[in-house]
Amino acid sequence: MTELRNVEADLAQFRTRVVVAGLAVLFAFGLLAARMVYLQVLRHDDFDAQAESNRTAVLPVVPNRGQILDRHGRVLATNFSAYTLEITPSKVEDLDGTIEALGELVDIQPRDKRRFRKLLEESRRFDSLPIRTRLTDDEVARFTAQRYRFPGVDVRARLIRHYPHGEVASHVVGYIGRINQREKESIEEWPEEDQANYRGTDYIGKLGTEQHYERELHGLTGFDRVETSAGGRAVRSLANTPATPGNTVVLAIDIKLQKLVEDMFGERRGALVAIDPRNGEVLAFVSKPTFDPNLFVEGIDSENWKILNESIDKPLLNRALRGTYPPGSTYKPFMALGALETGTRSASTIINDPGYWMFGNHRFRSHGDGGLGAVDMHRSIVKSSNVYYYSLANEMGVEAMHDFMAPLGFGQITGIDLKGEVRGVLPNQAWKRNTYKRPEQQKWYAGETISLGIGQGYNNFTMLQLAHAMATLAGGGIKRTPHLTLATENVVTRERTPLPTLAEVNLGFKRENIDTVLRAMHGVTIEGTSTRVFAGAGYLSGGKTGTAQAVTIGQKDRYDARKLEEHQRDHSLYLAFAPLENPTVALAVVVENAGFGAAAAAPIARRVFDYLLMDQYPNPQDLAAVQKGEAAAPIGTPLKASEVPWTSP
Repeated sequence: MTELRNVEADLAQFRTRVVVAGLAVLFAFGLLAARMVYLQVLRHDDFDAQAESNRTAVLPVVPNRGQILDRHGRVLATNFSAYTLEITPSKVEDLDGTIEALGELVDIQPRDKRRFRKLLEESRRFDSLPIRTRLTDDEVARFTAQRYRFPGVDVRARLIRHYPHGEVASHVVGYIGRINQREKESIEEWPEEDQANYRGTDYIGKLGTEQHYERELHGLTGFDRVETSAGGRAVRSLANTPATPGNTVVLAIDIKLQKLVEDMFGERRGALVAIDPRNGEVLAFVSKPTFDPNLFVEGIDSENWKILNESIDKPLLNRALRGTYPPGSTYKPFMALGALETGTRSASTIINDPGYWMFGNHRFRSHGDGGLGAVDMHRSIVKSSNVYYYSLANEMGVEAMHDFMAPLGFGQITGIDLKGEVRGVLPNQAWKRNTYKRPEQQKWYAGETISLGIGQGYNNFTMLQLAHAMATLAGGGIKRTPHLTLATENVVTRERTPLPTLAEVNLGFKRENIDTVLRAMHGVTIEGTSTRVFAGAGYLSGGKTGTAQAVTIGQKDRYDARKLEEHQRDHSLYLAFAPLENPTVALAVVVENAGFGAAAAAPIARRVFDYLLMDQYPNPQDLAAVQKGEAAAPIGTPLKASEVPWTSP
């Protein structure tokens, strides 16, 4: 019997299938439409930017670094254009083989290879690193003809930092160098805007003014938008934002005076800081020996680094900023002022100086066996009586001395516009407790106070601090922050912006007390230890010689330089200001291991004053005598400083 189909059921099933299929198709088209809306509408800007980035590239344009000038406009740091042969290690399969092959086309010295290896250790492999700088035109042409043989190697035109005066003022000017990994990590923590400004930048200030004024000198990075081919080659420029060159930094120092002082030190070690007490401007900031900052620009080679780093003379140490010394007798004028201000002594108080001072059973020696006899405050400074200040220190006590000296800047950060300044040591009981670990070392003994009065013991200060204190005293007790920079200058507009006015602090000293000390310091130059040095000077000045121990000599032993190694001999110091009325310069100078202050340090100070106040420059014979520590007053006829030609070394 034939089975009859249920047509209605089949039709219902068919209709259901058609509806399901239609819904499936409609859903599929809905998904496509939604995806299209998402891609074409919601993500339009993103994909448009990606497409544009595939077609174009944004390249950073590194700005020209600003110049550094001295107060008279002489150039201390500048740039010059040169070709550099650079290798990107990540794009080179055989690095050693590539360098050897390049050596057949371009002169690559062993020091260039050592420097490249050093840079390789400090950088990422995808960084472009120089293997040779300052290529000649012939070398550029030879490499360009063979460039196809060296993937990952290219010649680039770069602005190279140059210090035209070499070693002169190197600790002040500083230097730049390639940004290392630690600095890159530090930059990544900067605000996004500052990070963007360093994209494409390979160099950064490492020391001195180059480091402290990095943001001023760097400038603003520009951007060049270019159209690229499928292979990534730039086809044409679409738009560009030019880079803004860095500002010029104008220093307060006189580079001609700076070089004169460095020449007067000769081969000796030491430091000198000269400050204008009226405004805190640093006129000279010398640390000897110096170094050539040009060695560091492209990365110093290991041979030169070893010479500088292992030298017993430590040329990389900024002695004016970071070298600390006992002030010796140059501390006595400030002790005298402290006695007057605290009421411990009057200027007329008489102390007997028999040549020694007894504290318990301990004998502190002074001027040999004869002594100075009756000494008041004026004579104590002029003749440099140790006994006077031994007893004064005992009367004042360590805490009173500390509290008076700290506002003058001893043992404090001055705030000069250089990084790395050290604090030195202005001791008191709290300092000793915090410095030493064992209880017996932490205790302050009364006998330790005595030697502080003559600038020995734990006292340790920088020449910057001594010059700062001298400038404060010469400036009538007004403390002004020392600064190396006068202004910054916009390269484009030539508009000069002076350094912001720094705060002045009146320490509240009585004018009569200041005058008492300054008159005594003047007495040092006419009847005291520096009389011979300042004989015939065309101005009146004040000063104080100092002789500071480099190693401790027992109280029962006599100092004999001939029996000591050169680095163990006493330091020669001099503290001074001029002219006597309305001083315009105050300075501190130390010549390491040179002995008596009047023999080595004071003659340098005399010639600095002659230069600034009398327009005088030492003649060759006089300069040679100063270098040997054999000069007092100038020998022969000085030259006219303004007529001595200035040329780069």
